[in-house]
Amino acid sequence: MSATMLSRRLVHRASQLKVLSRSSSSSANAVTPIPASPSPVANQAPNYPTTWSTNQRPRAVAQSGPRFEQTILELQPNPLSAMEMVNNEPIRVVHGRKAVCDGGGGPLGHPKIFINLDKPGARPCGYCGLRFEQAPHDH
Repeated sequence: MSATMLSRRLVHRASQLKVLSRSSSSSANAVTPIPASPSPVANQAPNYPTTWSTNQRPRAVAQSGPRFEQTILELQPNPLSAMEMVNNEPIRVVHGRKAVCDGGGGPLGHPKIFINLDKPGARPCGYCGLRFEQAPHDH
């Protein structure tokens, strides 16, 4: 095949592609997106109804803009609030002056830390939020 025949074929293919792209971008074939109706009540999480930080926007407002294409909140994932899940965990009672927390789960945990329990009340782990308290003792 000669170079002139090849260049003719390429020009012919290019003109076919232009025709196809014009027909696909015509207004007759254009699909208009249906605007989603905003949900009147949208919890931040299934187990936490409001925002928990001063700089956090409500869920219905937070997921707007070009980054979020899916605006129907019922179809989006709605993860549980980690704060509420940690609060539901029971306080671990320790019979010494210090607690040790590594997050559990072996390699899926966090670095081992020691929590001082000299002051009264529950003390949270700085990594995972689990709470530890010194067992009451008689002096």
